[in-house]
Amino acid sequence: MLNIVLFEPEIPQNTGNIMRTCVATHTKLHLIKPLGFSLDEKYIKRSGVNYIKYCDYTIYENIDDFFSKNKGTYYFLTRYGHKPHTSFDYSNKDKNIYFFFGKESTGIPPKILKPYIDNCMRIPMTDKVRALNVSNTVAIMLYEALRQQDYLDLLKDEPHKSKNFIEESGD
Repeated sequence: MLNIVLFEPEIPQNTGNIMRTCVATHTKLHLIKPLGFSLDEKYIKRSGVNYIKYCDYTIYENIDDFFSKNKGTYYFLTRYGHKPHTSFDYSNKDKNIYFFFGKESTGIPPKILKPYIDNCMRIPMTDKVRALNVSNTVAIMLYEALRQQDYLDLLKDEPHKSKNFIEESGD
């Protein structure tokens, strides 16, 4: 099972976008307090549209609470990682895989990363940008893992149209 872990997220629009991505990919979301917003805020609802009610998420008091309740393989996305996100094998569909993302302002603290240094990664980019937006990074990571798992049971065709919709359209 694929899991997204947000460590102390600060921006409600990012979390709303991530919730929508989690719904689209059957991915569980884990939110570690403190949150920089209320889950009732209009920003969450706007960016998550009406999909939030379908999001499978759990809120934890702190990182220790999370670790005590979740076992599996942990991967950490950090600008300090030395390996690209594509250098890991996420293909085992029976493993619990957790992708951690830090708060928008400061990321994940080094004391949390240090024991997992071999599973710290970075999405390659130019030296002109410090980091990508966290909601974009979540999507990149999830879809790399899903690609390696052959997209599991996700739909590969738009469900409300004929498979040959473009060919059949009169436009």
